[in-house]
Amino acid sequence: MTDVVVVESPAKAKTINKYLGDGYTVLASFGHVRDLPPKDGSVRPDEDFKMDWASDERGRKQVAAIAKALKGARTLYLATDPDREGEAISWHVRAMLEQQNALKGVEVRRVTFNEITRSAIRTAMAQPRDLDHPLIDAYLARRALDYLVGFTLSPVLWRKLPGSRSAGRVQSVALRLVCEREAEIEVFRSREYWTVTAGLTTPSGAPFTARLTHLDGKKLDQFDLATEEQATAAKATVEAASLAVRSVERRKTRRNPSAPFITSTLQQEASRKLGMSAQVTMRTAQQLYEGIDLGGETTGLITYMRTDGVTMAAEAVTAIRGHIGKEFGPAYLPDRPRVYTSKAKNAQEAHEAIRPTDVGLTPASVGRHLSDDQRKLYELIWKRTVACQMQSAELDQVAVDIGDQAGKTILRANGSIISFDGFLKLYSEGRDESDKAADDEDRMLPPMAERDPLKIREAGTEQHFTQPPPRYTEASLVRKMEEIGIGRPSTYASILTVLRDRSYVRLESRRFIPEDRGRLVTAFLVSFFEQYVDTQFTAALEEQLDDISGGRVEWREVMRAFWEAFSAAVSQTKDLTITDVIDALDRDLGPHFFPVPVDGSDPRHCTACGTGRLGLKLGKFGAFIGCSNYPECQYTRRLAVEGGEADGAEDLKDGPRVLGSHPETGEEITLRRGPWGLYVQQGEPDPEDKKAKPKRASLPRGMTGETITLDQAVGLLSLPRLVGLHPETGEPIQASLGRFGPYVKMGAVYGSLDKDDDILTVGLNRAVDVLAKKLASIRTLGAHPKDSEPVVVRKGRFGPYVQHGQVVATLPRGSDMGEVTLDEALTLLAEKGKSLKPRGGAKKTTTRKTTAKKAAAEGDETPKKPRAKAAAKKAPASEAKPKAKKAAPKKKAASE
Repeated sequence: MTDVVVVESPAKAKTINKYLGDGYTVLASFGHVRDLPPKDGSVRPDEDFKMDWASDERGRKQVAAIAKALKGARTLYLATDPDREGEAISWHVRAMLEQQNALKGVEVRRVTFNEITRSAIRTAMAQPRDLDHPLIDAYLARRALDYLVGFTLSPVLWRKLPGSRSAGRVQSVALRLVCEREAEIEVFRSREYWTVTAGLTTPSGAPFTARLTHLDGKKLDQFDLATEEQATAAKATVEAASLAVRSVERRKTRRNPSAPFITSTLQQEASRKLGMSAQVTMRTAQQLYEGIDLGGETTGLITYMRTDGVTMAAEAVTAIRGHIGKEFGPAYLPDRPRVYTSKAKNAQEAHEAIRPTDVGLTPASVGRHLSDDQRKLYELIWKRTVACQMQSAELDQVAVDIGDQAGKTILRANGSIISFDGFLKLYSEGRDESDKAADDEDRMLPPMAERDPLKIREAGTEQHFTQPPPRYTEASLVRKMEEIGIGRPSTYASILTVLRDRSYVRLESRRFIPEDRGRLVTAFLVSFFEQYVDTQFTAALEEQLDDISGGRVEWREVMRAFWEAFSAAVSQTKDLTITDVIDALDRDLGPHFFPVPVDGSDPRHCTACGTGRLGLKLGKFGAFIGCSNYPECQYTRRLAVEGGEADGAEDLKDGPRVLGSHPETGEEITLRRGPWGLYVQQGEPDPEDKKAKPKRASLPRGMTGETITLDQAVGLLSLPRLVGLHPETGEPIQASLGRFGPYVKMGAVYGSLDKDDDILTVGLNRAVDVLAKKLASIRTLGAHPKDSEPVVVRKGRFGPYVQHGQVVATLPRGSDMGEVTLDEALTLLAEKGKSLKPRGGAKKTTTRKTTAKKAAAEGDETPKKPRAKAAAKKAPASEAKPKAKKAAPKKKAASE
């Protein structure tokens, strides 16, 4: 008998089964097998937060397969992911198996591993444990909190603020951060200031540049040179001065490497260096963690990617140090291993940092087995991990003060030289575009000594304006959420995705801009539920959840305290009138919707009627701007045009934009706007052949007219593309774009890709994973004895059914599609089989009517006969004859 091991994904199951051998059966749960039903009452505070759990068809099928495999087994190993969600999935699987009485005589043990390698799996299997109930309690509390906030607050939004979508415990706080940053930008007033620089030459003739820091013996503040006249006068003073070196200050500094990646820093660095969204980063990291086929054996390349711990296993550090000494030499290896501690608020340090499972698997050696995204992300992780154990970089920094003899005019030049590159030889951390280095590390200064006379080559002035705080990027928003302690590593990507899917924010130039809908929701929540979108309150709640997971507090105590205050706050909004809501929103968002014009006129003055005042109004379909003189004045305007010109294709107003020529045919590739959005076109229509149309392809979600390249356009026009062959069946898998978005296809099986999947680069592992979930609802029973065509059982809209070609038969009520046999299916098809209606049936009816009209116009009697028969069926013969007579004059008139 074999023991049973349950993991989360089929790709992981296949790899682990190879490592464990024939003594084990490894099955996948496909993530959560059950969840709270999305309906009111699934969490009942009045019954001490009792929860109702429900499983879908896929979850029931997977648990049924596990139960079947357990017959005769001694031990069930629950080996889901090593985090709170993984612990919860194991708990759900065990609970469902207990309900089916499938665990009699079976010992249930929990195993976790941080990496999917042969040694890690075998070590974990030798050290099983029981389920961690404090972790499960923390999951229950978090799930109950998110459910109660969403299902209690969202209906309030729908009633009081039409057009809003939903509210969430952490999602709404993240949205508030984005909206408040936008409000800061709107009220920001730029100030002008000037700087003066001088191009100087040393006695040896070496040039360099210095900036004016003191004028007339006074240190210059940022706005001391506020006008061009002041800057020009300061420039003249510099040009007239006799300058020499006053002092040269040299000092050695060391720059230490950054800690290895955790979830948030990986998302930030992938965004800065690779331009990857948080969701794409985590999906790609999941693929690297679950395993890549390296010449016949599937190997996990990185450790678990949802973590806030920066520590690494001792054996991994030893291996990395050995690699550094061998590849870079002893000068790059510190005397002792580096030890890192987390600076993030509420970090649990429960798992290792994200690192390669084997430092010997260098990016160069495995790159050919990886997709483009996988290769880039693995190289980033590998280099960061190795660099974190390398020697510090050493820099010689120089600061030179230059001035006249009296010391009234002083300039400063800064520069540095890397005397030893250390970890910078391999890796340097990326920076946000808004992060301006305070020093001039990349500038090199020529040798100088005190009292060296200097010549002025030229002097110049430069105008500057103060800049508003930058909008959040995905990287900076994740960093901000981590700093204040809201959300967790596993939630960052989903939070950002929800904000975009709800149309609360949009991404432009990789920065978040709140939509008006998002600003309205934030203003409403801040006005009437401020505590629950407060960063400190949300962070404190996260600390309580951590206390639950540590066994320091009982989860229902936390829930009772939260619910008492929250339900009271919700009940206070029952008496809110639309006027109350409008007044609150108008107060908060008035400056945004009604900015003061340059001429200082009243921005709320209604130009339509001349006397009314414009203000915020709420209608059935959301908010809009309207006049106070309604209904006499019916002037209205929308807050914002959906989509607007945010797709980066403003220049298409004057016609198509040429992207380039097709590399094979030489035809012109153009970007165009149609009634259903942007699309690319290859070539032009043939004027002689009106039926022949040029090849066209719509732009998928996430691709804009501003960012699309010629290569991407050619890729879209060449769809469908071959992703690869299925590793088990050998069937080709294709990727393409359909009416409802990107999908992958294998034979007659289609699987929808996520909105953020890149149709042009999606890899084989991802495609197999998507198809596996789809195949969970389709089961092939075997070949039909008559024609060898497959007989399958499918999950249908109204229940499971069997199908052979175009003939289908519904399974009896209560039947399990996982238990039906080929013989049973053949019997059902013979007794109850019905042919599927051919597609386009409605069109045939329309064609028949058209043909009948045409025939009547030509005086043909043929169409009249079926009408008479049809009428006779529905009415007595005595009534049918008058109808037939009435048709004759029409026919005659038509023929005349």
